[in-house]
Amino acid sequence: MTEKSTIKRLFHSFEKKKFLIIGDVMIDAYLWGSVDRVSPEAPVPIVKLNKRESRLGGAANVALNIQNMGGIPVLCSVIGSDEKGRLFQELLEEKGLPGEGLISSDDRLTTVKFRVFGNNVQMLRVDEEVVHGLHESESGELIRRINELIQGNGIDAIIFEDYDKGVISATLIESVLAMAGKHSVPVVVDPKKKNFMHYRGVNLIKPNLKELREGLNLNGELADPAQLSRAVNTLQDKLKVGTVLATLSDKGIFYSHIEQDGKHNTGSIPAYIRDVADVSGAGDTVISLAALCVAAGAPVELMARICNLGGGLVCERVGVVPVDREKLLEEALKKFCYK
Repeated sequence: MTEKSTIKRLFHSFEKKKFLIIGDVMIDAYLWGSVDRVSPEAPVPIVKLNKRESRLGGAANVALNIQNMGGIPVLCSVIGSDEKGRLFQELLEEKGLPGEGLISSDDRLTTVKFRVFGNNVQMLRVDEEVVHGLHESESGELIRRINELIQGNGIDAIIFEDYDKGVISATLIESVLAMAGKHSVPVVVDPKKKNFMHYRGVNLIKPNLKELREGLNLNGELADPAQLSRAVNTLQDKLKVGTVLATLSDKGIFYSHIEQDGKHNTGSIPAYIRDVADVSGAGDTVISLAALCVAAGAPVELMARICNLGGGLVCERVGVVPVDREKLLEEALKKFCYK
């Protein structure tokens, strides 16, 4: 158990911390409607459209999570020079998020995930995107802007939010890690398969089970705790990374942190029972809270507990949503602390 004052101080320390968020951004678009008949053209339901909604997604949802927790996010990415790109920038402005780290490209579509809901049940998802890598000139411009932002903004931590949509490359990772090392800025990563083994030397990496298996080319489900522990230790050895948070879906989080004496501080945090409505965006919340805790110097077990709690909270709401700071603090005080 933890003293309430410790939790309150930690949450207070998140305020005004500044984070550089690098990765794939997107729009999460929702079409809400009702269903009362089947199409005569094909055996599919007809959704009578009642409402449209567009939300910031991907790395932009990480920025919203940081903002909701009191931090200052600076988003670095590439969007298309298209109608959806303009909508994305409007959504940024509505949320009061800065856009100086964004680049527009004539060669890319702005990623949009369309989700169709009928009678409050998701029935279909349509993705509009390109996933090829950036042109050399675009990558160079993004690296230049990141360098300027790191040098002039007092960044407390860097977050890589990798959705395998082409913004992040081995060259970009290498350049950013060199900048981060020069300025002693910690780096945390939410990885995907393509760049998984390029994040060598980061402070923290947060794979889910699928990413862990794919990244290490493992077979099996990693259902056994001993297998999971060995896989995480292998990852730490290969990437020389100090902390791993492995998210286990409805089983919670497994953490491993290498202490100064070289010993592994490990543990499992079970998930709290939730009325799960939608798991999309939970990983964004977990990496955001992990970055906040790293910047604040929080102990690894407390970090894992807060990440586990926050990831579960956002699953209670439909669609991609950032965490509610006050609700997270309230639950943390209730579940982690002495009476």
